[in-house]
Amino acid sequence: MALHMKGSGVFALQGNSKSRGARNVPLRPGSLQYGACRVPARQRVSVRVAEMTRPTQQDDAAMFCYQCEQTKGNTGCTKIGVCGKTSQVAILQDLLIYQLKGLGAWASFAHQTTNLDTPEVDSFVKAAIFATLTNVNFDPERFVEYITEADDYLELVRGKLARAGVQGRPTAAQLPWFDLQGNPMDFSLLRAMRGQPINADTLEQLGQQVSLLHRREVMGEANSTLLGLHELLTYGLKGVAAYAHHAEMLGKVDASLDDAFEEVLAFLASEASASPDAVLGMCIRLGEVNFKVMALLDGAHTSRFGHPTPTQVRITPVKGKAILISGHDMHDLADLLRQTEGTDINVYTHGEMLPGHGYPELHKYKHLAGNYGGAWYRQKKDFAEFPGAILMTTNCIMDPSPAYSDRIFTTGEVGVAASKHLPGTPGAKDFSAVIKRAQELPGFTHEPEPKMVTVGFGHEATLGAAAAVLDAIKAGELSHIFLIGGCDAPEPSRRYYTDVVKGLPQDTLVLTLGCGKYRFYDQQLGTLPNGLPRLLDMGQCNDAYSALVVATELAKALNTDVNSLPLSLDISWFEQKAVAVLLTLLNLGVKNIRLGPQLPAFCTPDMIDLLVKTFDLKAADTMHPEDEVK
Repeated sequence: MALHMKGSGVFALQGNSKSRGARNVPLRPGSLQYGACRVPARQRVSVRVAEMTRPTQQDDAAMFCYQCEQTKGNTGCTKIGVCGKTSQVAILQDLLIYQLKGLGAWASFAHQTTNLDTPEVDSFVKAAIFATLTNVNFDPERFVEYITEADDYLELVRGKLARAGVQGRPTAAQLPWFDLQGNPMDFSLLRAMRGQPINADTLEQLGQQVSLLHRREVMGEANSTLLGLHELLTYGLKGVAAYAHHAEMLGKVDASLDDAFEEVLAFLASEASASPDAVLGMCIRLGEVNFKVMALLDGAHTSRFGHPTPTQVRITPVKGKAILISGHDMHDLADLLRQTEGTDINVYTHGEMLPGHGYPELHKYKHLAGNYGGAWYRQKKDFAEFPGAILMTTNCIMDPSPAYSDRIFTTGEVGVAASKHLPGTPGAKDFSAVIKRAQELPGFTHEPEPKMVTVGFGHEATLGAAAAVLDAIKAGELSHIFLIGGCDAPEPSRRYYTDVVKGLPQDTLVLTLGCGKYRFYDQQLGTLPNGLPRLLDMGQCNDAYSALVVATELAKALNTDVNSLPLSLDISWFEQKAVAVLLTLLNLGVKNIRLGPQLPAFCTPDMIDLLVKTFDLKAADTMHPEDEVK
């Protein structure tokens, strides 16, 4: 199957809607065709929606969360998240997602009926969804703010509709998993609180009534596949919203994509969400949306900072005062570099900020000294040993240890109670507190021998070498290309990715992206006979877009499709951005993906069977990496 985008729009809307952007026909329960996306009959989920049971207590669980790969026992966290998320924060996040389903439904209705612009609502929806992503925000007080703002924005949309003379409203279906507070389209925070003070404790009590823990109890084991599909869609949306939020921070917004996010939220509160087929169809369509969002983010980065170019990056420190910046937000890196220029402070990237060195408009700063440390999960060690101030821009943050809690700062949607948060919009943030703290700290007093890695092989640079790749394939000097990347995490089983790369023969090429690269990014793999490096770092996890562009162009040049290329995809997943990328790959018809180190806990046996049969999805055999090499 050729890699291509299906349809010309995002989601179509029914009736006499006015267009804010591309639109389609909404999902219909029991249908296998949704807008321009036809889900083949073989993708039909062979699970009926069983009668809902009354809630049963799940031991003495205080929460339930299985949205990331590290979830306890690959089943679910019930007391505290393995990530460090408290049960209170987990319940507050569940309450916020419940509210956003209602807000999304009202915003989507407004867009359909009146072409009403709601940019402030659209922006809030993306930011609030992003805040619930794994390792973004652990601060309960920030979630109190999100929850109260969500209610305010809901009233704002309703007020705009009333002033526009619209008397209708979105249809609120009676769904059994919304049994205690009703459909989120009807929800009012003030009414639900019944005069109680609004704080983290009272909102936690309210949130328990709409939590994933409660929905899981109500739906029961018989409907675990339907629940798993709900969560697959929700987690995919979290990843897509995160990428869209990153793009917005760089000044790029597409109202038609915002419509799509809100329609997904509305769908999750609609009668259609009772159909496993319909939920699967929406998941596949969300993959299409994510491709467009990744393209938007790619354009945001390259228009602001230039196309990445192959660049050597020092991964050992130099003497001097220092600031470490981690997360994903390149605009924050640009602002920090501008504000530290002339201060004799060196700036180091960490984690997913490493690709920033490849952008010409960032690399031009001489005090962008290098990259320090590794993937996100090493931050407690990396940050404790780093002798300067630390700025965390987005995910992935962990609860700071006392060794560095007095010198870590957060900005954007990221937050932990122990850190000082720096508010503001991109281009107007004040990082003077970070700079002052760095000047107070010793910085590096020893300078080891330089050690370098190379980054900057985005789609522009890689396609520039396409002729060399094609010549190597035709000459028999390049037998296979491996895309190995994604998220990293601490499990020993993830050494599989290191072993795969180390075991590859010399006539192979490795493309990598995301923090999964840290498993092998400093390996000396050498070059092909024509001089092309065998390891090409394509960037952050969202730069899966670049990999797809390159694969598409190679397929065209070889007069074939992506699935017929000498290409293997070995994807390591951890959190919801990886889920979004997976949905994009499935939407584009890419098959034979190896996903690891283990499959998601929210995927029931029925779901796994479906994905295996329909998309040839494979679980990585972490005990036998040599089989991948074969």
